[in-house]
Amino acid sequence: MSNYIKVFTGNFIEVQRVFKALEAVNVCAIIKDESESGRLAGFGPSILGLQEIHVHKDEIEKTKPIIENLSSELQS
Repeated sequence: MSNYIKVFTGNFIEVQRVFKALEAVNVCAIIKDESESGRLAGFGPSILGLQEIHVHKDEIEKTKPIIENLSSELQS
């Protein structure tokens, strides 16, 4: 089982905003881009343009309030 948990999915701009906010509070996040991985491997993208942010399970509690605040801002 992976030690990383998906905490956010969005387009490139949204993901970069959330990633920078997490980085500002020293959360080590990982961006996963299935379409780019598929393109590099020679396959077509599954969902074009969407990326995911994953964080280590030990940092999930620190991450939740940041994701909730930014998600509500992005939906406005």
